[in-house]
Parts: sequence; C-alpha cells; structure tokens
Amino acid sequence: MSGTTTAAVRPRRRAVSGAGAGANRWVVLVVLCVSLLLVALDATVLHVAVPAVTEDLNPGAIELLWIVDVYPLVCASLLILFGTLGDRVGRRRVLLLGYALFGVASAAAALAPSAAALIGARALLGVGGAMIMPATLSILRQVFPDRRERALAIGIWSAVAAVGAAVGPLLGGLLLEHFWWGSVFLVNIPLMLVSLPVGRLLLPESHGERDGPWDVVGALLAAAGLFGVVFAVKRLGGGEPADSALTVAPLVLGALFLALFARRQRRRAFPLVDLRMFARPAFSTAVGCIVLAMLALVGLELIAAQYLQLVLGLSPLQTGLRLLPLTLAAMAAGLAGARLLRRFGPRRMVCFGFSLTAAAVLTLTAMGGADNAGLLLVGFLLLGFGLETTLFGAYESMLSEAPAAQAGGAAAIGETSYQLGAGIGIALLGSVMNAAYAPGLADVPGVPASASVSAGHSLGEAYQVADRLGGPAGSALRRAARDSFVHGLHVTLLVSAGLLLLGAAMALRLPRVMQCETPPVEVPAPREPSRSRVSA
Repeated sequence: MSGTTTAAVRPRRRAVSGAGAGANRWVVLVVLCVSLLLVALDATVLHVAVPAVTEDLNPGAIELLWIVDVYPLVCASLLILFGTLGDRVGRRRVLLLGYALFGVASAAAALAPSAAALIGARALLGVGGAMIMPATLSILRQVFPDRRERALAIGIWSAVAAVGAAVGPLLGGLLLEHFWWGSVFLVNIPLMLVSLPVGRLLLPESHGERDGPWDVVGALLAAAGLFGVVFAVKRLGGGEPADSALTVAPLVLGALFLALFARRQRRRAFPLVDLRMFARPAFSTAVGCIVLAMLALVGLELIAAQYLQLVLGLSPLQTGLRLLPLTLAAMAAGLAGARLLRRFGPRRMVCFGFSLTAAAVLTLTAMGGADNAGLLLVGFLLLGFGLETTLFGAYESMLSEAPAAQAGGAAAIGETSYQLGAGIGIALLGSVMNAAYAPGLADVPGVPASASVSAGHSLGEAYQVADRLGGPAGSALRRAARDSFVHGLHVTLLVSAGLLLLGAAMALRLPRVMQCETPPVEVPAPREPSRSRVSA
C-alpha cells in the first residue's frame, strides 16, 4: 500500500496519528456506535412526525415528499465523495465535521419555520450523515486490524444499526406525546455536544493513500450519478409511472454520470475508488449480497407494516411491537456473527443467512386475513436473524477484502449498496405487489369502474373509496381489497424468496474459510513534504 511500510517492529506513537492514538479500541467502538445510532435514528424518526409536520407547516404534496426523502437521497449521493475524502484528509477529521454539521442541521430542522426551511435542514442532515457513515466503518477497519476482533466489532456495529432503525419510530412517538414535532430533531443536539469532544479526544486519526491530487471532478460525477439513480428509484418506489420524464431523465443522466465516473477512475493514476477491488470475487460478491439482502428487507418491512395495520387492523404502536422481534433477532445475529463466521466461514454463513431468510418468507405466505400472532412471531424472528446474518457476513467480507488504505472508499461502496438495495426493493416489490393486487378489484359487484380504478392504487385508498360508497357495494369493495392485498402479499413473498435463493447461489463465490492471519504492524513510511493538491 502506498504510504505505508510493513515491519515487524514495535509500533511508533505516530503509527496512528492524532488524538486517541493510545485509546482502547473497544472504547473507540463505543464512540463509533453512538455515531451510527444517531444516523440510523434520524433515518426513521421523522416518519411518525409527518402528520404533525403537515398540520403545522402545511406543506404541499411535493414538499412533503421532499421532507421525508431528501435526507436519504442526499446521504446516499455523497457517501463516495466523503468516504474517499476521509481517506485523503483524515477520517476522524471528516467524522468530527460531520458531527458538527449534524448538530447544527438538527437545530435548524427543529426550529424550521416553513416547509422549505425544513427541506433545507434535512438536506444538511443528509450531508452530515454522509460524512459520518463511511467514516465510522473505515475507522473501525483501522483500529481493528485483527480480523477476528474486527468481525466482533462489525457484529456490534450492525446490531446498533438495527436498534437505531427500529427505535426511531418508537422514540419519535414517545416525544410527540409530550412535545412538538421539532423535538425529534432536538434529541440529536446533546448527543452531538458530547460526541464532538469525546471523539476528538479518543478517536485515532487515520489516512489512506494520499499520493496525487484528490479528484474533485470524479467526486462530483459520483455524487451527481448517485443522486440521479437514487432519485429515480425512489420515484419508482413511490408509485410514479416508469415512463415519466421525471423518472427516466434522472435515471439516464445518473447512469451516464456513473459510467463517466468509472471510466475516469480506470484512467487515473490515483483514482478516488480503485475499481480493481471489484475484480476480487469476494468483494464484488459481498456488494451484490448487500444489495439483494436490503432489497428483500425494506420491501418486506413496508408491505408487512401495511398488512398489520390495514388487514389486521392493528394500531401503529401495536404494529411496531409486532415488528420488534425482527429487530431483536437481528441484534442477536449481529452479536453472534463473529463466532458464526469463525466457525462456518463467509461462504456458508451468507448462504445460510439467505436460505434462512427465504424459509422465513415462505413461512409468512401462510398469513391470511385473520391474525396469527404465533406464525408472525416465528416468521419475523427467522427473518431478522437470517437477514442480519447475511448482511454481517457480506459487510465483513467486503471490508476485509478491501485494502486498509481504501477503507473509506470501500465503506462508502458498502453503504451506497445498502441504500440502493433499499430503494430498489421498495420499487421492485412494490410494483410486484401492485400488479398482483389491482386485478382483483376490476369486477366487484355494484362498484363503478372509476371507483375500482382508484381502489386499485393501494389498500388504504380502497378503504377510503369503500367508505364513500357505503352500503353493500362499499362492504364488497372492502372485502375484495383485503383479499386482493393478501393475494398480492403472497405473490410478493414468493418473488422475494426467489431473489433470496439467488443471493444464496451468489454467495457460493465467497471464500470458504475466514482467513485470520496475525496482522502486521503498519508504520507510516517517511514522506517528503509536499503541498496539498486538489485536482479540478
């Protein structure tokens, strides 16, 4: 690796520069997990506050969509930019700047006087999140050079991510019972005020390859390309027409920018992201497994939440409690992941995870119009454990296959794959669901054709149409919509099972055993003084 020399000598104090060089690596892990928890919470905490925001700020339909989506959209677009910038200027530095920006943006969001101001603040939160996410994973790669310890650390890291995503709506609901909607953002500020000085004191600074100029044009191409692709995927997931100009144009332009980015990286002597990493079967396979696992998880969670509320008639709180076993099983899988990886190796572990998830999905096809709490409990437990086992094995393999100097870029690729998989999952499985659901409402006795078309958009809209119709026709439409939704759910689950089995087959390209050789000590090689350069 450029910029480092391997030597079996006693490490110097400046082997890991900056504050925190002597900090215990497990304390560093705690600090990093707090960072991740904040970002994961903020991705979901707003969902329960949307009605209160709507009542207070009166946003239009487009503004409301941007309030919800601008955070993950901006975050996903900038992951590669800030991941590679951290490799260049220092991962701790980028992380601490992300802390500061996250805190400022949280205050701006909490006190936003208008929908436009809230959108802007949420966008800044996305920038802060993009600075924090890859930095946490790349610093983790640096402070845990031994793969066995790193596997345990990644397991804890992934368990915290699962907790953050699940606790977000519950925390938001608790705050909204006592305070106004801005409180869901203010909770970030005290944590940031603690994380900044603690991170500065304890976290070690680390860099990747710093030869040559940082490629600004390449970073902007990656950001623009990812923005276009993620934007188009989110529109598809929101039910927008696939042939809409606002969907096709960003998708085409985004793909073009990403192609130009890849071409530029292959030609540069000092690329932002070394695309040769994808030539390693374990790395490219792990990235593909992350996409497939997230594709299944997010789409299934969305449809499961609709089933619990609209078919079984559970309240939002009851729905959250029913989904809680999924999160608890994911936490257990994350904590047990290191031992499973050492015992079974990446190939068998990820294959097992995908296969267990497919079995869980097939089990859930027994769901019907009546509540079956035992079936749901078993299905969600298997689903959570299987998916987290898959994600853990894929993340650990991806990060271990990447050179330490490229840790920021590799972490950014992993997080981008995570976001793209989530967006594609909502779009793909949502489309399958709609295609299986709508035909069942075409010929309901006593229901006008126009009402049937409106009811075919979603189960929630079907219930609204049924309430307006009233009488026998309304009751017939409600029953038909519920039955059609259950049918569509079964079809979607079968498609998901097929995708998961495809992932199990893909995982056969991963290494059979976990290589745990003792890592050498990395000592910075002497460098001649040079001016910092930035390429345009």
